[in-house]
Amino acid sequence: MRNSVVAIVGRPNVGKSTIFNRLVGERISIVEDIPGVTRDRIYAKAEWLNNNFRLIDTGGIEIGDEPLLIQMREQAEVAIREADVIIFLVNGREGITAADEEVAKLLFKSSKPIVLAVNKIDNPEMREQIYEFYSLGFGEPYPISGTHGLGLGDLLDRVVDLFPEHLNDEIEDDVIHFSLIGRPNVGKSSLVNALLNEERVIVSDIAGTTRDAIDTSFTKEDQDFVIIDTAGMRKRGKIYETTEKYSILRALKAIERSDVVLTLIDAETGIIEQDKKIAGYAHEAGKAVVIVVNKWDTIEQHDHAIKEFEEKIRAHFSFLDYAPIVFLSAKTKKRIHTLIPKIIQASENHTKRVETNVLNDVIMDALAINPTPTKHGKRLKVLYATQVAVKPPTFVVFVNDPELMHFSYERYLENKIREAFGFEGTPIKIYARRRS
Repeated sequence: MRNSVVAIVGRPNVGKSTIFNRLVGERISIVEDIPGVTRDRIYAKAEWLNNNFRLIDTGGIEIGDEPLLIQMREQAEVAIREADVIIFLVNGREGITAADEEVAKLLFKSSKPIVLAVNKIDNPEMREQIYEFYSLGFGEPYPISGTHGLGLGDLLDRVVDLFPEHLNDEIEDDVIHFSLIGRPNVGKSSLVNALLNEERVIVSDIAGTTRDAIDTSFTKEDQDFVIIDTAGMRKRGKIYETTEKYSILRALKAIERSDVVLTLIDAETGIIEQDKKIAGYAHEAGKAVVIVVNKWDTIEQHDHAIKEFEEKIRAHFSFLDYAPIVFLSAKTKKRIHTLIPKIIQASENHTKRVETNVLNDVIMDALAINPTPTKHGKRLKVLYATQVAVKPPTFVVFVNDPELMHFSYERYLENKIREAFGFEGTPIKIYARRRS
């Protein structure tokens, strides 16, 4: 399933970014937890009363040379297209403006739920200023203050009440959902057609031809699949249409609904920085990953060609060292038969469970080979471990003091678990906890 999407829409200078930062609980900036992995500043994960959702800030769109009215219209139209619920933000101090009315007209034409929020109501005495906003026609206005954080609870209560119920439906366990991500013109649509053995998707040499995710069901090797073909991601700074600024958001929606994510690389143009950033979204989401090198038919073939290209991938994608690599050509269908088995294997490993007693035998053997480290004269003691979740496989290691678990030793335990149980194609998570 995917998370709901909430967009904040409004004319400039009404406090969209301030509200955005308040709702996600921190000031949003470009963050790099893993080399080559970034988060775009116009979206973030947020949570309210156990409801997880993605928040998009239309104020995060760069200002171009177009007239202001055109920019506002573009932002509102994008939000209408991408969001499940829209927060229409206005400035309570300035009252209704012509620009507010213009945005309201656009929102009226949509079928999306709208919640009207009146910002900059910083104290109870200012509440009378919200009543004129009833005339916008969106029902009860919610008085809030982005600066002081007032009224946001009531606003979020209303927003989550409007989330579509179907997003919480569980995906069938026996069906493998997988998506294709990668920069434009890497061959995603061609690969979809090759897998389906028919022209289901329009294929074009023009980067960014595919704009929306397309779900297609098929069966292969006695396994049912749903393939999600996502729009290409354009590099920041080379985006000329406002709608393309949300291609990453569309890809994130598809990733959230996927069991396995195929990260496509163009063999002809080689690996670029954008490939690592795109792959990082799947890794961060904890999804199973298969790296697919497409257009392999364009490379001069020799005995060590695959080995040399694989070494380059491992050097650039160190955070995806668990992901298998498949070399193929969607155009000629060369080696395409090698892909489906890897998708099935990655999906199975993503849901694999390990018995606690067998897991602890592996952990104890690992401790005997490489004793735990010490810190400030105190040694880490590993008491026992257990698997607590799948998708991805998640393990809790109970210790005397979690602060003594160095990341290098945690990585050592991960490697030993992988040696014993495989887990090719899926990330695994390990958390150190103090035994209560």
